[in-house]
Amino acid sequence: MSDLIKSASLQLREIILDALGKLVVEGIAPAELLPDFTIEIPADKSHGDFAANTAMVCAKPFKMPPRKIAELICSKIDLTGTVFERYEIAGPGFMNFFLSRKWFADVVENVLTEKENYGRTDYGKGKRVLVEFVSANPTGPMHIGNARGGAIGDCLASVLDWAGYHAEREFYVNDAGNQIEKFGKSLDLRYMQLCSEKGIEAMKNNPDNDTLFQYIYDLSGEGMDFEMPEDVYLGMDIIEHAKNYFDEYGAVLSGQEESERRKILVNYALPINIAGLERDLKKYRIVYDNWFRESTIHEKNQTKEIVDKLLESGKAYEQDGAVWFKATEYGLDKDFVLRRSNGLYTYIVPDIAYHCDKLVTRNFDKAINILGADHHGYVPRLKAVLTALGVDASKLDVVLMQMVRLVRKGETVKLSKRSGKAITLVTLLDEIPIDAARFYFNLREANSQFEFDLDLAVEKSSQNPVFYVQYAHARICSLISNLKTEGIEIPSTADFTLLENSNEIELIRHIASLPHEIELSAKQYDPAKLTKYAIDIATLFHRFYDSCSVKNAESPELMNARILLCIAVRQVIRNVLTILKIEQPEKM
Repeated sequence: MSDLIKSASLQLREIILDALGKLVVEGIAPAELLPDFTIEIPADKSHGDFAANTAMVCAKPFKMPPRKIAELICSKIDLTGTVFERYEIAGPGFMNFFLSRKWFADVVENVLTEKENYGRTDYGKGKRVLVEFVSANPTGPMHIGNARGGAIGDCLASVLDWAGYHAEREFYVNDAGNQIEKFGKSLDLRYMQLCSEKGIEAMKNNPDNDTLFQYIYDLSGEGMDFEMPEDVYLGMDIIEHAKNYFDEYGAVLSGQEESERRKILVNYALPINIAGLERDLKKYRIVYDNWFRESTIHEKNQTKEIVDKLLESGKAYEQDGAVWFKATEYGLDKDFVLRRSNGLYTYIVPDIAYHCDKLVTRNFDKAINILGADHHGYVPRLKAVLTALGVDASKLDVVLMQMVRLVRKGETVKLSKRSGKAITLVTLLDEIPIDAARFYFNLREANSQFEFDLDLAVEKSSQNPVFYVQYAHARICSLISNLKTEGIEIPSTADFTLLENSNEIELIRHIASLPHEIELSAKQYDPAKLTKYAIDIATLFHRFYDSCSVKNAESPELMNARILLCIAVRQVIRNVLTILKIEQPEKM
């Protein structure tokens, strides 16, 4: 696994430091610690492959103009045996360095050697990272926010893996607390509606389930023997669960205590919902390493342990029968409740216990949460309590994700054509390809809002970014297939120093940047860097292919070099799309 850009940058730093050392020995440069300098890749490649500001930052200790310092440094530079072929001084004293043709040749060779591993780095040093994402409420279907969070979280875990971390994916199942109470109440009311005289009559008059569900849904309880209050779930899925239970067991629960009915109905419906979440996420190509249930925290009494520990340490206090956390001591505006006066814990307490499990019990080096932007106030509170408990809160990082606006024909879409209700993950994947969904949701960094164009996502044109990238891959596959058909042998090696066209050089330079982009994507928790990278390499390939003939190259040697360059590009596109879990079609 190699990063030739990083190694070239490190080599250049040593070249410059060696030259500075010679100037010190000769008494030209001061024998003192010189300021650090930066080496960067210029946006304008006419300014070189690398640029150093050494002369600029050394002006004060040298007591001379930067241009003069640059001339002195360059007079001591020896590029023999390095990956650089020349340098030049620009403007007031910038030093620009140009890579040798052998370096560009080595890039292509590296891709062909490392193949499906090209781009991997050891940046993460095997540190254990837990990425928690989606964690949708199991009381209902996943929405569009979950669809974006799923794509971002899953691709981020892949990026971290490629960057040398040991990354695990986790789904936190909220199978306890207020939402489950609400779920049980909703199921019970719908079940009792079906058991009532009007419910029996409705089932007789509407033998088709879809018609029945819509009939009951439209009534929302009005005109039924049991009405639906505002504090319940009114979704069609609740009616479906109640009807399925009724079909299987009849009105057997109608005579039991309400609390017992609720418990039985939740125990019936919740596993179905959780299995549905797992099934739908697998369809979305997301497979979790762990499904962590909130109920296990309550079973182990960890919420009580957390609050008791905070009280004992003086980090929490009792007031009016409730337990409050001393949040103001940790830089927050006001204290907040951990346990209400009725003895019930607020939602943040099991979350605290859960994160203690991540960072202390399971001892992950880093925990990363993908959360909606509405959690911006929740994160400081969570970190404050973790700190109070002696947990290193810096080991928890949170990626806040903005909402998505679905657009069709330029208009905002809120309803599904199929059901007339809000579009869910499942209904979205019925409308657009999975490849498009995963690519589109990673087109922008998580904290940016963006429009998801449903029409463009299914369009088979260069305007559709995922189609554009996949087409570049298919185009190379077609090229190789056609060459073989024409009896042209695919070479195993070639002289890549023959690749001197500016379009060839730009393409190879972009290939070389993949390890760096993966590392940067991991550092910044931003898989969108890879969708941009994929679009850019597709653009550079199409430009190269349209201007540099492969089959009709000026010589057989150049043809062989271009064939293998195409194969290297295909490999790079495959690797990037593999990280994103997007298919790589050979024909389109």
